[in-house]
Amino acid sequence: DMSQFQGNGMTTRVWAFSLPALIIPFVWLCLGRERRARWPYPDLTDIFLVLPFLLDTAGNSANLYDSITWFDDAMHMITWIPWVIAFGLLLHYAPRANEIPRWAFFGVVVGFGAVTHIIWELLEYIIFIRFSDELATAYTDTLGDLTMSLGGTIIGAILIVTVLWKLGVKQSTPIDQTSSGS
Repeated sequence: DMSQFQGNGMTTRVWAFSLPALIIPFVWLCLGRERRARWPYPDLTDIFLVLPFLLDTAGNSANLYDSITWFDDAMHMITWIPWVIAFGLLLHYAPRANEIPRWAFFGVVVGFGAVTHIIWELLEYIIFIRFSDELATAYTDTLGDLTMSLGGTIIGAILIVTVLWKLGVKQSTPIDQTSSGS
């Protein structure tokens, strides 16, 4: 009933935002005992996957989206950084991932970030904008959101192919094997 939650699709968000918190543990349990014994739990991936949804919920709870004009734009950039980092860390689990050149890895991560943000904006339109007062300014807002999220995507992709590269390799390498991490 709080004003900051009105018109923000909070019922949809409660259900949709809970799913990322369940994905990694569910897949982990489905792997089976033998595989779980060989690979460490991808805790960093789990944290980075849930972080964007936690930040969005915190921003709504503190009424920052309505009280600070630039907050929505900043969150589009900030939340896409951990989102694409989580994907980049997961990508290390792909067969022969260490053989993929970093420039190609970068491109795949940027592509993932761009496509998922386009989907996000389409869902925002369907859920929030189509029948609201925001329709008149939605085009400009959407362009700004896409720009900021692409910026966050590029930052996250740069981080995953540079300073976080070894973390992904370490996370996806079975404990009883070594990896060059090239």
